[in-house]
Amino acid sequence: MLKKYCQEKMQKIDQTLDGLLAGTNLYPPEIFEAMRYSLFAGGKRLRPILLMAAADAVGGNGEDYIKVAAGLEMIHTYSLIHDDLPGMDNDDYRRGKLTNHKVYGEGMAILAGDGLLTSAFEVMLSEENVSPKVLVQVVRDIARAAGALGMIAGQTVDLASEGKVIDINTLKFMHQTKTGALFRAALESGARLAGGGPEKVEALITYAEEFGLAFQITDDILDVTGTQEKIGKPIGSDERNHKATYVSLYSLGEARSMAQTAVDNALAALDGFGREAEVLREMVKQLMTREK
Repeated sequence: MLKKYCQEKMQKIDQTLDGLLAGTNLYPPEIFEAMRYSLFAGGKRLRPILLMAAADAVGGNGEDYIKVAAGLEMIHTYSLIHDDLPGMDNDDYRRGKLTNHKVYGEGMAILAGDGLLTSAFEVMLSEENVSPKVLVQVVRDIARAAGALGMIAGQTVDLASEGKVIDINTLKFMHQTKTGALFRAALESGARLAGGGPEKVEALITYAEEFGLAFQITDDILDVTGTQEKIGKPIGSDERNHKATYVSLYSLGEARSMAQTAVDNALAALDGFGREAEVLREMVKQLMTREK
């Protein structure tokens, strides 16, 4: 069920993204080529799928909000391009392919990220299947999650913490903002767009927070136990960059236990939902067996 659902949604998302950046009249072509390179480099489309699954879970149709979902993926892709830059994590590979700056140069990679970020809001605000009032609220929430109080805050703490010993509260803040903020925005936005009631929205926010925690912990685990062939980038980069992780602050076994607890908490948050939330249940369960 989950595999089929994700494949169908990915196809819809890719068609939408392709339409937004297609055409021979786009000028200058270099910037759109660089934007497309990272946007279609093999992403799982996790955040837009979560948005649509949240809309489905509250009785809506997630595909009605495909442009907001596509905008989320554009924001996520921008963050990856910039995260890989020499001044940030300085990574050569992403999803098994050369990173944007290794192909197009650092300046063009910065512009490609900027282009995706700014275009994302134009795309989201063109959504027609929702009232303007709700759409403005949702886009404001997403902007906050991507900005200096969200993803940028987490990235700032990440940079400032390199080579330093940090405590668990700092690590949690970093990941709740750098990674978790966009997960929360995806699920909360999907619920609000589809007219979910306050209790359902709050439940999905709790699910999002636990999902984000489980995702980050398993990401830290994969950086130790994974392979470059499966995760698409060199393993051990956190250790080489002297970054604190759940594995380094605790242990591999403790990190796995913490991830399982987060998964269990996410599932508990969905107790008030029926089969309409089954996709969300399967998505968080899958984190414990992910290989990339």
